[in-house]
Amino acid sequence: MAINIPSSTVNSRPANEVDGTATFPLLQLVKIDVSLLINPSSPEGNEELNKLRIALAIYGCFQAVNHGLENSIFDELYDVTKMFFSLPLEEKQKYYSSRPAGDFESFGNDQLLVGNQKFDGNDRLYLSLYPEDERRLKSWPENPKEFRKILLEYRAKLKKLNELILKAMAKSLNLEENCFLKKYGESPTVLSRFDSYSPCPGPEITLAAKSHSDASALTFFIQDKEVESLQILLSDQWFKFPIIDPQAILVNIGDQVEIMTNGIFKSPIHRFVPTSKTERITTISTFFTPDKGCVIEPAEGLIDEKRPRLYKQVVDYAGFFFHEYYNKGNRVIDALKI
Repeated sequence: MAINIPSSTVNSRPANEVDGTATFPLLQLVKIDVSLLINPSSPEGNEELNKLRIALAIYGCFQAVNHGLENSIFDELYDVTKMFFSLPLEEKQKYYSSRPAGDFESFGNDQLLVGNQKFDGNDRLYLSLYPEDERRLKSWPENPKEFRKILLEYRAKLKKLNELILKAMAKSLNLEENCFLKKYGESPTVLSRFDSYSPCPGPEITLAAKSHSDASALTFFIQDKEVESLQILLSDQWFKFPIIDPQAILVNIGDQVEIMTNGIFKSPIHRFVPTSKTERITTISTFFTPDKGCVIEPAEGLIDEKRPRLYKQVVDYAGFFFHEYYNKGNRVIDALKI
């Protein structure tokens, strides 16, 4: 299967810089039929495994279709999230709490400095969904009243999809199917981040969230339904993600899978750029991360003379990520390269 990266425009701007006049080419995002991955020995399943391997090696992401999640769960979660962010500020601030650096579970607001003026970049809500004994329910919105119930249903359904995709990834690299899943350990972390981005403050200004890769193993995105707000950096050029199929979910590789695959699968640098001038843009990201006590390192089956080990061992990468990333703003995975 041929996958082409458009090359009509060369981006000479730094990776963290964006302006209101910039235009970005649209990425043709690969679709993976998850139902075919269940039977990889069939001709159709084998072809889909090859598509998955190529997509993750080039882009580090894909849109999953026929994934087993009812379409209604996306709509319900998206709707209650928008309802929460539309509440008066004093209501949302009930879920704000001051946490130590690197511990973000609560409601908050990120401000951006443009020139000499500060703008509300976005409202955001972090919630820990798993392990259950680490949930801080006082940070979970009670308004809308269905928020908690819908979020827990969504987490349970994503858990199955996460496991299926991890097994398919291993098979696509000719590894034992539980190779990556075993690295999750007994207490993997599931964290959701909800964002509501402000409209741009002026016609010549576009606000952009800081570009980054994810500290997770896999990340699942629910994008805004009407605005192309997510961008990915490929070969030093930014590309826009299309508004994906409403029956699909966007799956993104995190740094820990890049380490486990010895750099074969890429953890892409991406950012959110809310270009709408009138409407707030809502996105939902759910991160599946191995137990912080697990040793994350390249799989032995992916190391040989032609492809030596590329990364050092690391324990609690997510904790290391937040400390280094938020303090220094660099791509933390580069510090682990041999």
